[in-house]
Amino acid sequence: MEMEITLPSEVPVMTLPNLVFFPQAFLPLHIFEPRYREMLRDVLASNRLFAVACLDSRPVGKFEPLHRVATIGMVRTCQKAENGTSNLLLQGLVRIECQSILDEQPYRRIRVRALSSHPAPDLAQAAKLRTGLAQLIAIKQRLGGEVSRELIQFLKTIDDPEAFLDLAAFNLCHDSQVKQSLLETLDVPTRFDLFSRQLRNDIAELKLRQKLQGKLSDGDIGVN
Repeated sequence: MEMEITLPSEVPVMTLPNLVFFPQAFLPLHIFEPRYREMLRDVLASNRLFAVACLDSRPVGKFEPLHRVATIGMVRTCQKAENGTSNLLLQGLVRIECQSILDEQPYRRIRVRALSSHPAPDLAQAAKLRTGLAQLIAIKQRLGGEVSRELIQFLKTIDDPEAFLDLAAFNLCHDSQVKQSLLETLDVPTRFDLFSRQLRNDIAELKLRQKLQGKLSDGDIGVN
């Protein structure tokens, strides 16, 4: 469930390569470019909000083309260094649609519209989807996938199925194209299905790797 918040119609945006930000997630950022230093100074003096959009590599000849769907976050903590750079923690709040680019100087500002998810029709189905996804994540961890014990424990504390899904996708999906598709999928059951299919593919690859590797260690797999 995305947070209830009254959004401004215009916000600054950072466009970053291969980074898809989700509601509920926490994103550490190091701010060092002059334009983003100025942006941060302005947002800290106002509502502490800005968007993070993934760079869209498909358009040719455009300056930092961004995907249409992104996430607005709120600066929760920020520490400025003596050299003018800053480290901050951004908490994702809500999916948004970028309707237009308003300005590029001194930093990019966009006109936005909040996007609402379409939840599962009943609580029982939502709980079933959450349980199924948790089982797939546990299987991936047992097979040696990149799933930390700390993340597993953290996800167990998340009761809301949509929040569970978005946090799992943000932390466990390493394909930026798939992550962008997940971000853009507003129907929650369809989003569960898309991520579950990705996890099943990951599990199949891990099982195949184990079969091919046999009893060899990771360091010796090249001789198999």
